[in-house]
Amino acid sequence: MNLVGHLRCFVVVAEELHFGRAAERLGMAQPPLSQRIQRLEKELGVRLFDRSSRRVRLTAPGGLLLDEARDILTRVDRIYSVAERARLGEVGTVRAGLPSDLGGPIVAALIAAFRERRPDLRLDLRETGTDEQVRALAEGALDAGVVRHPCDSRDLELGPMLGQPLGVLLPAGGELAASPEVHLADLGARDLVVPPRGEAPGAHDDLLAGCRRHGYAPAAVHEARHPGFAHGFVLAGTAVAIAPRTDDTAGVTWRPLVGEPLAWRTSCAWRRAGDPDHARAIADFTAVATAVLRDEADMTPLDGAPTRRVVPRPSSGFLA
Repeated sequence: MNLVGHLRCFVVVAEELHFGRAAERLGMAQPPLSQRIQRLEKELGVRLFDRSSRRVRLTAPGGLLLDEARDILTRVDRIYSVAERARLGEVGTVRAGLPSDLGGPIVAALIAAFRERRPDLRLDLRETGTDEQVRALAEGALDAGVVRHPCDSRDLELGPMLGQPLGVLLPAGGELAASPEVHLADLGARDLVVPPRGEAPGAHDDLLAGCRRHGYAPAAVHEARHPGFAHGFVLAGTAVAIAPRTDDTAGVTWRPLVGEPLAWRTSCAWRRAGDPDHARAIADFTAVATAVLRDEADMTPLDGAPTRRVVPRPSSGFLA
């Protein structure tokens, strides 16, 4: 006897309390459905339904067995889900996207923290901009990501919003570098170096709008994917770069902006998983990633998110 199939029939009849409607839901004729219920009753040795010409009612044993039957069917569905993920090569893996400018120490801390929390899972990290992450999440190519806002977050679940103040990278020997803080307006018409717009268009446009709003209208905007390229412009004295707090390097120094007028807004993003085990894996990744971003990238909660002690540590990336 196909016990799982018979239990599915039992649950549907118990929910409908009508063999005709139950047969319609199951896509079968009513006589075979009645025969399946009878065979299940014979197999279990109990009567599951009281039938009459007017109505169908669950018996006491039927009521006791209903929750157990639902639980068995849920577990069977999970087995099929795991088998499908195994066929696709996804078992035991969380696929996550990270911005390309996230500093190496932050990536390393995330890997170590996730390994400690979930040693049973493999973490597949992919260097991917926000726009591409959003597309990959929608297509199911990623399970979770770390995105910059604003972005198209429709149909996505979002973790706590985190803010990261931005400062400016300047030539170390310049006049502005002698000040502990810099006004955006004091940058005059200097060229500006920022990450590529294609990676996070919303954050890119917000950054330039914020510069203009606070009196800085760069003569030209250059895009740099990696810190070294941005540092080259700064060292040449032809541009400044907007970046989170970072260690000074030879010839380049970082200064905060007066009033913290510019900041990245970052959060984890994911699509809701149907499989409970996979959902827990994604939840574990987003919890770990949020904690690492707070502690290692000097990000702080926004939008009323609960506060926690953050140990300030310089970011080693151009835009972490």
